[in-house]
Amino acid sequence: MAAAPPQQPMLIRVVETDRARKLKLSSRLASVDALIKIIKEQLEIDLDFSLLYEDPDFDGKLTSLADIEELPEKAVVHISLSEDSSSTASTDLLSDVSSPERLSRWPQGPFPVPTFAFDVELKLQHGNAEYERSNRHLKLTRDLKHDILEKLASTMYSFKAYPSDKEIAKAAEALVAKHPCLKEAGSETGWNGWKNSIKFKMGNYRTKMRRAGCQEVTVNAGKRSRSNPDNEPSHSNIKRPKRAEVNFLPNFPQGKDPSSLDQLRQAIVEEVKKAEKNLPLIRKLMETTFPLRRQTIVMSCPPVKELLDLWPALKMESELYAEFQRITNQNLPNTFYAELDRHLPRLMTLFRQKASKTGKTADALAEILRIHDEQEIHDIHTKRTTVLHALPVYLREDVSGFFRTCTDEPDELELDGVEVALFTVISDHDTTSPVHYQPVKISVVIESDAVVSLPRFGEAFLVMFGLIYALHLSYPKALTNTLEFTQKILLGLESGKMSPRLQTLKNDLVM
Repeated sequence: MAAAPPQQPMLIRVVETDRARKLKLSSRLASVDALIKIIKEQLEIDLDFSLLYEDPDFDGKLTSLADIEELPEKAVVHISLSEDSSSTASTDLLSDVSSPERLSRWPQGPFPVPTFAFDVELKLQHGNAEYERSNRHLKLTRDLKHDILEKLASTMYSFKAYPSDKEIAKAAEALVAKHPCLKEAGSETGWNGWKNSIKFKMGNYRTKMRRAGCQEVTVNAGKRSRSNPDNEPSHSNIKRPKRAEVNFLPNFPQGKDPSSLDQLRQAIVEEVKKAEKNLPLIRKLMETTFPLRRQTIVMSCPPVKELLDLWPALKMESELYAEFQRITNQNLPNTFYAELDRHLPRLMTLFRQKASKTGKTADALAEILRIHDEQEIHDIHTKRTTVLHALPVYLREDVSGFFRTCTDEPDELELDGVEVALFTVISDHDTTSPVHYQPVKISVVIESDAVVSLPRFGEAFLVMFGLIYALHLSYPKALTNTLEFTQKILLGLESGKMSPRLQTLKNDLVM
């Protein structure tokens, strides 16, 4: 009998949210579970997770690892934390853990019309059958319409408290498409009246939730009215989600109040100071204190430095990305890098086409691409750095105030008055070059304060974007198109409304 072929050793790069480590195995393991067990033991990870790997069959795109045989001998695997992965952390301070009030964003496709109460569904079923036979519309009673609108408003509120006019129209359209007996005779669309009724009902439903104590709408109570004529106008300073925030201003966990949550906040501050941080504990405490943090950020709007002194864990990449997921239910690094990498070839083609023409924008792009082409290594990080530098130029934005270069740590004079910027610190003295591929570091600066430093431009850009979301900051006007490209095209958040320039770029990407 022939001897079995010798097992080949495996070299695996394990990527977490804020670091990557190398793992050497003497042979291929028997299963994915065995690999997860080894990773937990050797890398001391006390969390439940699944694995994704960079699939060479699909140009390195992330794929769920279901069969250990799919993994190359030299592989890159990414840890994907389970929903309840932080449950292993324990502390006497925590008696319960809050969870976001909303688990889903507004649906991208057709609005999912809910199932109504049994009697309502029965009437609609008969009405649809009659409409199909005789084209006769259902005669709506006041109670029946009320029940339909109440259920619709409840479902819509589960996605967002303040749906846009377009989203309300989609809900009305979907309702009539599912139940054609509800079409309005003589209406051009068949659902315009329903749209107006739903819009009015949503206002009533918010009032109902405000009286129930829902913080997200209570924050906008107390505006000018007949009984309060001296208050601010009803439509001024409205605090509502503007960038697809799913959990904008959640209520406090049951049994918690600002005082008890602030004790947990202080525990986070002390834990972050330690050299050996208990990361699962920090994650759980940050999850529980999320409502207090959002209340401080949205309602009090303190300076960024003060906020980050109160919540220093937001300076940690892993916690910043976790915060973004709490707010939007979106995995920021996974989605951003996957979509950016998918569009890299087409973006480079568009940039080269523009650079071949004449004009200031063409010249600036040509210079960035010239430096890119001179690089010896054209790995994924080089390409990302090039595209992120060229994108705002292509969108005709002046990046001189945002992408800055210096040969030493930026001092107070350089930081003074800086709203948002990325400072690339380099070892040579060529500060006039528009792009650098081997910087000493890149510092993320917000409100004249160097918040955090990272080794790569792509990572620094993503952290800057995440901080803008987490701290509820406005986009800098001069960089709005680039940041909205990131939000709406790469991340797909509120992708329905775009400037003409962004819409043109989106169309060009799918050609």
